[in-house]
Amino acid sequence: MTVLFSAPGKNQVISDSGHRFDVTRHWAASLTLGFHAYVEGDASITRMSTARHYGPLRVQRPFYPEGRDGCCHVYLLHPPGGVVSGDALNIDVTVGANSHTLLTTPAANKLYRADSNGVAWTQHTHLKIADGATLEWLPQETLAFDGSRGEQTLHVDLDGSAKCLGWEILGLGRPASDLPFVNGRLEQRFQLTRNGRPLWLERQCIDPHHPRYTGKWGQGGATVHATLWAVGLSEPADAISMLREQLPSGSHWAVTFRRNVLLLRYLGKERNQAWELFQQARDILRPRLTGHQAIVPRIWLT
Repeated sequence: MTVLFSAPGKNQVISDSGHRFDVTRHWAASLTLGFHAYVEGDASITRMSTARHYGPLRVQRPFYPEGRDGCCHVYLLHPPGGVVSGDALNIDVTVGANSHTLLTTPAANKLYRADSNGVAWTQHTHLKIADGATLEWLPQETLAFDGSRGEQTLHVDLDGSAKCLGWEILGLGRPASDLPFVNGRLEQRFQLTRNGRPLWLERQCIDPHHPRYTGKWGQGGATVHATLWAVGLSEPADAISMLREQLPSGSHWAVTFRRNVLLLRYLGKERNQAWELFQQARDILRPRLTGHQAIVPRIWLT
């Protein structure tokens, strides 16, 4: 049952479940995870010590495909399968000292068209990595449907000698269905700090009506934007040389190293191209960052 009633200056629509469908629409969900290293015999084992959620954000049990004393793999689940107007998702992860965690998702994150009121959605992620710990942040791609409106923020907070390898992949529109991203607005903010001091700050506004969207000096009409970062490499020059030698040649990607952060950028029109590029880059970078070969999470193979 849905009730419509008048209020000063606007109509309010509230379902029998208490959800609102007017300009004040707001559906919150949060997930708080914590990981710590425990000594068992002569092995250090990473365990998920905290898992709290509110609303439709969940995790499966931890997996250990690299052995019980290896990296702890965890899959982040959002059962609705996408983000709609009024959604407010918050993810807070703490990786304790000397632990090693890999976080990924089972499928693409979909950003749906805004409702008739143009209500935006928000996604905020805060990753805190303690001294001596390593986090791999490897979500599958985000797909923004035409008309989507919202804000994404990602804050990676490193402490001491913490290490991180991660990526974000964004696809605009639905090219296979001939539904390009011609309306809407997305704002993305990235913040990477060590001991509270900024290493990489970035803000990107995606607006198909702005000249930058199609201009050669901006996006140039690219529909797939992707960034991979690695922090904590002991020999970054060697890593960059290997990337330039072994990754497919072409004009869609470039790699830089500034303030101890390696950044690999992709700007093109093929999701699969970006995904394969980043997986190959991870194969090269992970052994140099963690001392272990790259293991493909099981969920990517299902």
